[in-house]
Amino acid sequence: MEKRDYYEVLGVPRGASEADCKRAYRKLAMKHHPDRNPGSQESEEKFKEASEAYGVLSDPDKRERYDRFGHDGLKMDQGFSPGDFPDLFGDLFGDLFGGRQRGRSRQRGDDLQYELEIDFEDAVFGCSREIQIPRQERCDQCEGSGAAPGTGGRSRCDRCRGQGQIHVRQGILMMSRTCPSCRGQGQVIRNPCRRCGGHGMQRVRRKRTIQIPAGVDDGNQVRLVGEGSAGQNGGQRGDLYVLLHVRKHKVFERRNADLHCTVRINVAQAALGGEVKIPTLEGDEMVTVRAGTQSGDRRRLRRRGVTHLRRSGRGDLFVHFRVEVPKRLTGRQRKLFRQLAQELGAGTPGGDGLFGKLREGLR
Repeated sequence: MEKRDYYEVLGVPRGASEADCKRAYRKLAMKHHPDRNPGSQESEEKFKEASEAYGVLSDPDKRERYDRFGHDGLKMDQGFSPGDFPDLFGDLFGDLFGGRQRGRSRQRGDDLQYELEIDFEDAVFGCSREIQIPRQERCDQCEGSGAAPGTGGRSRCDRCRGQGQIHVRQGILMMSRTCPSCRGQGQVIRNPCRRCGGHGMQRVRRKRTIQIPAGVDDGNQVRLVGEGSAGQNGGQRGDLYVLLHVRKHKVFERRNADLHCTVRINVAQAALGGEVKIPTLEGDEMVTVRAGTQSGDRRRLRRRGVTHLRRSGRGDLFVHFRVEVPKRLTGRQRKLFRQLAQELGAGTPGGDGLFGKLREGLR
């Protein structure tokens, strides 16, 4: 009997995504699974046909060869056996309808998170830090097997006879459940390793030096690939995510890549202008204050801010001026301010502006 087109079997177009193929297969598998249609040869054949189609279209390499050469492009494969279909089905539906466990399959290790507090300047310019990571690693005594050295390792589980599954009938359905004795692995440890208790893993602390790039901000994460916990049964390591907490600065406030600070100047500096000392992350700088500067005016210093995290260059520094009116005056200062008030004109007491406030304070 000539095989039908796999896309036709699943009822999807040739350009269908993997997610579309998966949804179509789930629908067909639920409809035609033998446990739902006991004794139906037609349903069994359709279930196998759908499983075979999905097995090809869900594999990028097989799908590419099938798209180019059709069924002839897959002849180099050994083909499908009836035992392959429950695994495909089990990948989507778990233990239901006889989905099998894959035994001691490789499992990726857990990702870890480490919280690190750094200074404001370290976040701006970057730094390196040495940290200690608590993580799971393969037991060095049993080499990850979980069995005590010299005891023969693992043996077949008696309860499930090495299948990793036990079967329970519920009505017309035969339900499969993970074997509680071997936890689906099909094998058990008769003599567990004393160091790791049969888990094959032990908790250790490892020192690592991490590079923190310039421009990071509070709440950013630095990812260290492969520095998480070790995987089970030879699986790859997880990753380590370092969550950064940046300490507040006494002078500067950060807004994205820009910095803001407040500098106090006196009345004479505000009125006459002149040079004042401005703080920057590289040290103090002398900056000219324009004559007639009002409280709240600001000055922009380009490229004195934070290094951009994902592109070159730096943000800017915005200096906000605050004009301070003296609360106490000497006799000479009071006399001079009164003369200044007369020169400026009496005006309206309490009028607008800095000198209006001065006149009000001297009366």
